[in-house]
This record gives sequence, structure tokens and C-alpha cells, in this order.
Amino acid sequence: MNVKIGSAPVSWGVWFSDDPKQPPWQRFLDEVAEAGYEWIELGPHGYLPPDLDTLRRELDGRGLRASASFAMEPLEAPSVWPDLERQVLGAGELLAALGAGFFVLIDDTYSDLFTGEPTAPKRLDKDGWKRLIDTTHKVAELVSDRFGLRLVFHPHAETHVEYEDQIEAFLEQTDPARVSICFDTGHHAYRGGDPIRFMRQHHRRIPYLHLKNVDTEIQRRVEAEGIPFATAVGMDMFCEPSKGAVDFLAFRDVLREIDYDGFAIVEQDIYPAPFDKPLPIAKGTRAYLREVGLG
Repeated sequence: MNVKIGSAPVSWGVWFSDDPKQPPWQRFLDEVAEAGYEWIELGPHGYLPPDLDTLRRELDGRGLRASASFAMEPLEAPSVWPDLERQVLGAGELLAALGAGFFVLIDDTYSDLFTGEPTAPKRLDKDGWKRLIDTTHKVAELVSDRFGLRLVFHPHAETHVEYEDQIEAFLEQTDPARVSICFDTGHHAYRGGDPIRFMRQHHRRIPYLHLKNVDTEIQRRVEAEGIPFATAVGMDMFCEPSKGAVDFLAFRDVLREIDYDGFAIVEQDIYPAPFDKPLPIAKGTRAYLREVGLG
């Protein structure tokens, strides 16, 4: 088993390229290194310095290496392609130059993060689903051909690929040679899935993990009351791996069983967060993962 442990800006409350509720990028880099992580995701394009020389200097000075970045757009909507392509090209160029190997792609949410108001149907019709699959393949070809990156698609709560039946259909209809999965333990459990069973069954398509847990009691309240996603995150619905519904000892055992060789990025959704909140959580999580034999 070879698990490369990292973290991401979202564990510091970073959702957007620029937001006063988020810590300055220098603080994120200082603290993620202090917490003991070697690998990081770059977060939303534009949060970290987009200039390659500056970014490389800032990472090297802290002993950090980039594993991936991401783009999140409504993949079924043809009108978003110009903006999606711009994000992919910008992030892909940085990732390739920094020696990263992955690009994470996420469908956009079907509801407003802050109000919960619907912005799209919860489930796509046949044509919309086909466009989502086609766009995924198009991005996969772009990042592979231009930058030598491997596309990992991230099933995500409140998007069109969130429940196990949707993820199964996505796996069946995408090319394994071009499209893999970024498997998020917290999002999977949030939507009632079994991360342990799913990982065991589909590990050949999963070279990249996002590690977090979900608080069962808060999850039930969110479901019952229809609480918007951003509000739920602010209530600490997603929690560190050592707590919550997912049995991380059992998950570790599966990783050993399959001899997992890949990344495991701690990506605990926090937003917004007091600037002094993330570091103690990050340190505690890093210590816990070492304690249970992960990285």
C-alpha cells in the first residue's frame, strides 16, 4: 500500500478564488506545511498565485508539492464550455509545470449553495446526461493531450452525480482509459452510500481519494429541514475522519486489502471559518491518519 497524504484549501474554508471570509493564500500555505502535509491541491483557480515562478517558489520554500486542481461547472450546459476550457487550460498549465498528475472535474450544484433554491433539475434527462458524459470525455482528452494529466471525476453532493446509482451509471458510460474517479468518502456517506463497499468494488477506477467524514445527526437534520448546503457545511456537517459515520479503520483495511497506490487528500469542507479554526483540525487529522497507518 502506498498512500500519499495531502490536504487542500477547502480544509481552510476556501471555496472561491477571492473572498474576504477566506484566509490569505500565504497563511494557508504556511499552515498546511506546519500541519505536516507534503502534498496539496491548488484549490479554485486564482486563489494561489497564477504565476508559475511565484507559485513554484512559494511551494518549494515550504516543502510542498501539487497533486491536482479542479474545475466545477454545470457540465450538461453547452454554454459553459468557454469558461470551463479557460479554467482547465489555466490550471492544467500550472499542474503540468509543477509535476502534478491529476485534474479533478466536478459537476455544478443543482441548487443555490446559500439559499437552497433549485437552479436546475435534480436529475438530468437523457440528453442532459449525455452532454455531461460528453463534456467529461472532452475535458479528459484536453488535460491528457495538452498536459499529460489524468482526469478524476468527483461525485459531489447536490450535483447530478451524487447517489450510488448515478455513480454506477457514470462509470458504465465513461471510458476507463480516460476517466477515473476522485472518491470522496464524506460526500458518498452524506448521500447514503457505503464508502467501504464502493471502494472495494470499484477501486480499479479510483486512484485519487478525498478524505472526510459526515456527522450523522447533523446530516439527518439537514435532510429533514431542507437546510442549504453552505449552511450545513457551516454547521460542521462534514467532520474529520476520526469522527462521524464512516468507519475509517475499516476503510483503511480495504486500502490494505487492495494494495492501494494513490493519493488521499484531506478535504474537509469548512466554510466560512474563523481563521484560527483550520490549523488545529488539520494537525489532529494528520496525526490520526499516521496513527491508523495511513501515510
